[in-house]
Amino acid sequence: MYKLGLLGKNISYSFSREYFRNKFKKEDIDSVNYDNFDIQDISSFPEIIKNTEGLKGLNVTIPYKEAVIPYLDKLNKKAKEIGAVNTIKITKKGKLVGYNTDCYGFKKTLEPFLKKHHKTALILGTGGASKAVLYTLKQKNIKCHYVSRRASKHVKYTYADLNEKIISKHQIIINCTPLGTFPNVHECPDIPYQGITNKHILFDLIYNPEETKFLSQGKQNGAVIINGLNMLKLQAEKAWSIWNIMN
Repeated sequence: MYKLGLLGKNISYSFSREYFRNKFKKEDIDSVNYDNFDIQDISSFPEIIKNTEGLKGLNVTIPYKEAVIPYLDKLNKKAKEIGAVNTIKITKKGKLVGYNTDCYGFKKTLEPFLKKHHKTALILGTGGASKAVLYTLKQKNIKCHYVSRRASKHVKYTYADLNEKIISKHQIIINCTPLGTFPNVHECPDIPYQGITNKHILFDLIYNPEETKFLSQGKQNGAVIINGLNMLKLQAEKAWSIWNIMN
């Protein structure tokens, strides 16, 4: 019996476990299990590798997409450029290879909505997923800036800096923070939503709820809104092709 799983912290809500279990059922795959590896600290990661028989691969979620990198033997070129890993393949020789499939899921989800005027973007949050978003936007020649609570050399704007003019000039806004995730559905990033117009795309990496407060505020101003569900499905299928267990 082969094993796959999700590495993260407080992940009982996990999309991945349910997604892969349904996939295996639908496709009559009975030789693979998918479980959660819910750890409070990344230092427990080597124990999982050592003690889980038949483990072939892992998805990685908050807060370990960057923290897991020192434990890996090798990084795929794209994951190295991005600086974050959300998929790990365990080779036949037991080597741990890190990949990033978030960038694939984000790109494929965003592309159908892009128009010529979508030239600049704001990325809310600076965690592991935001790095895949930054990488993808740069590949599409879209100028983008991080927004965070504190200024740094990588952060162009703090939330306190934002005004309607800045919002109106950046016509793609991506929420990479956990603000608004169930059960805290009343929360949203603190930005001047009145600057949003029908020229905007608001993309929220959150998928539960389907329409976050961030997205609903954008919708009220006529923006195109996209949640994170399709991105998650696409990155999961990409991870499955990397693990390549059935071949």
